[in-house]
Amino acid sequence: MDKKNIAVLVSGGVDSSVALALLKKQGHSLTAYYLKIWLEDELAYLGDCPWEQDLAYVRQVCEQLDVPLRVVNLQEEYWQHVVQYTVDQVKIGNTPSPDLLCNQRIKFGCFVDYVGDEFDAIATGHYAQLEAHGDLVTLKKACDPVKDQTYFLSALSQDQLKRLIFPIGHLPKAQVRELAKEFNLPNQTRKDSYGICFLGKIKFSEFVKHHLGEQQGELREYETDNVLGMHNGFWFYTIGQRKGIGLSGGPWFVVAKDTKKNIVYISNQYYSPEKRRNEFTVAAPYWIAGIKPSVDDAVQVKVRHGESVYACTLDWKADGGMAVHLEQDDQGLAPGQFAVFYQDNVCLGSGVISS
Repeated sequence: MDKKNIAVLVSGGVDSSVALALLKKQGHSLTAYYLKIWLEDELAYLGDCPWEQDLAYVRQVCEQLDVPLRVVNLQEEYWQHVVQYTVDQVKIGNTPSPDLLCNQRIKFGCFVDYVGDEFDAIATGHYAQLEAHGDLVTLKKACDPVKDQTYFLSALSQDQLKRLIFPIGHLPKAQVRELAKEFNLPNQTRKDSYGICFLGKIKFSEFVKHHLGEQQGELREYETDNVLGMHNGFWFYTIGQRKGIGLSGGPWFVVAKDTKKNIVYISNQYYSPEKRRNEFTVAAPYWIAGIKPSVDDAVQVKVRHGESVYACTLDWKADGGMAVHLEQDDQGLAPGQFAVFYQDNVCLGSGVISS
């Protein structure tokens, strides 16, 4: 293997630390980067800052592996490109996917601009695989279906993918944990982090409350239009939500929102046959290889990160958008979510659900 000069994005977690250790073992010249994107000034009052602990682990790992570490402040860029988008989407009743935009616009956008041509490649601890076919790079699922993160990478361009390395994408999570023990990394027993990247341990509802406040509105039964209770703002709810409704006689699910009147419609008959949810539209889909699939191609789709994938058919529209028909229902379809398309293990691209 040719030795390369590689920038490695590290977070303090096990995955990026093992990626760093593997590249070090392979003899590459490495510089570790920790991206400072948290909203420390704005959200410090919401709870203890978890990012100091992340950076402490990063420093320990880099010191043990003898890899230089640089901390890059991208707070302003993160607010502009990801956080403001998230607030704007929630405000109009949509369900955004900020982590997908973080990869496209920050980690492999602003950061790539920051380092310029200083490095041959940029590596991360993402669970995904890349395969070169001449001038084209294919994004493929990781071997671990539970940890696969291609959903969050589906908006990357060919120029971005050509610069990337995913050292652990071919490994199951259990083996990554074993490697962390073999390398005796200081964070080998640290638990995985979940949730939106810029919030850390802060609840999304608290973040939304900070930006949009509260405004009392009605909880109405979808079938009867009867008022069953009150809520503090439609922006705290997403389609398919079950928790947090707080009414007896359920389980209750959110089925619709009237954003102009601040009404949240709920139903305890969410899975009844007349409430089929197996179609949606994507206004402007993006295809990683620049080629859209034909209506006859066997295509699958994910509508959120995770193992669930649906067979689907595509109906192309004259304006370049498309209607997507799922072979089975998904009761959590909501505008603003990203739909990510696949052919077997290959990620084809993605688009935002418009309706």
